[in-house]
Amino acid sequence: MTDELRIGDAERDAVVVALHDHFAAGRLDRAELDGRMDAALAAKTRGDLAALVRDLPPPHGLPEAARARPAPVPGPGPAPWGRPGPMYGGPHHPRHRHRHHMHPHHHGPPGPAFPLLLAVFLVLTFTVGAGTGLLAVLGIAMVAWLARAARLAASVRRS
Repeated sequence: MTDELRIGDAERDAVVVALHDHFAAGRLDRAELDGRMDAALAAKTRGDLAALVRDLPPPHGLPEAARARPAPVPGPGPAPWGRPGPMYGGPHHPRHRHRHHMHPHHHGPPGPAFPLLLAVFLVLTFTVGAGTGLLAVLGIAMVAWLARAARLAASVRRS
């Protein structure tokens, strides 16, 4: 992809999510996050977005260039060496292994906050736009996470 190609809401939202992740990791301060988010939401081309994440390590939310994409994963048929090929989500697929290492413990079904966040996202998406809905859900999730962390810290201090 070239930097002059126009982008859509999905690309803008992916970069905004990546910027939030870099903020959470401490790579950006609040002012930098706000400035880059405003620029990301106003971006028109892939080059506009690339300039916002140029100094940040991956993941940056931008789609990979066509020449840098890996070869397609073989379908469910047998691989040339006789073993079944890796299917998306199967135990031999690279994404499955990555997800397993990132979250080795299953925490059960989503709590009661999930339906609330989904409802907020859907209402805002259909009224003011997907970007606003995503940002609102991320903000609510961050507040809920901080409240849970504070409760956990208080319970650890008591014990």
